[in-house]
Amino acid sequence: MSNIKNLSTNIDPNVKARDIKDLSSRTTNIYESIAIITRRARQLSSDLKKELHDKLEEFVVVTETIEEIHENKEQIEISRSYEKMASPTILATEEFINGDLEWRYPEPVVKEEEFPEDAE
Repeated sequence: MSNIKNLSTNIDPNVKARDIKDLSSRTTNIYESIAIITRRARQLSSDLKKELHDKLEEFVVVTETIEEIHENKEQIEISRSYEKMASPTILATEEFINGDLEWRYPEPVVKEEEFPEDAE
């Protein structure tokens, strides 16, 4: 999980304009490139969410009344550090541009006949 955080530290969290031709050069078209980047961004987002949830779960205090709110400075610092990180979309785009992202196309599924020749 910390691998995502390490990736994010070297990347500028601000959005930059990208050349469409560079993005589509590794695939057959721009839509395919965007689909690949989108899938990776969803994976990163899910991993980041799980990592943050696990870290913040340590600070959970169960109380009987709803009015009581416990704020922990460590919890706030952890949340702020995740807010400052680059978004999963930016991370996935950087991985794609740098060639760190691998993908493969699913093999076509060959269906067998409904009625095999062996059965009579």
